[in-house]
Amino acid sequence: QVQLVESGEGLVQPGVSLRLSCAASGNIFRISFMGWYRTAPGKQRDLVASITSAGWTNYPGSVKGRFTISKDKAKNTVDLQMNDLKPEDTAVYYCRVDTLESAGVSTHWGQGTQVTVSS
Repeated sequence: QVQLVESGEGLVQPGVSLRLSCAASGNIFRISFMGWYRTAPGKQRDLVASITSAGWTNYPGSVKGRFTISKDKAKNTVDLQMNDLKPEDTAVYYCRVDTLESAGVSTHWGQGTQVTVSS
């Protein structure tokens, strides 16, 4: 069993920064992928940022240059630094961690954390 615990939710004004954190615990052999996704009201869940075991990162155009994903391999954590937040960034943010197991790759999701950007 792998558990993900997210933190850092908040209600902020446009232009400010917020940092989300996700800690993975449990029976973890190796993590192959970590990412942050978000679900805005009335929309599907979309990728916000991802980082592979090799450290390659990926961002969609809507957040590139404003968001930064980072990980701590020793602590099994992944953070999302969000700068210059905009109202359209309002969403529930989910942490995702893929682990390598004997049967293959397993995907785990956090419980979601609310980020609201409003003046």
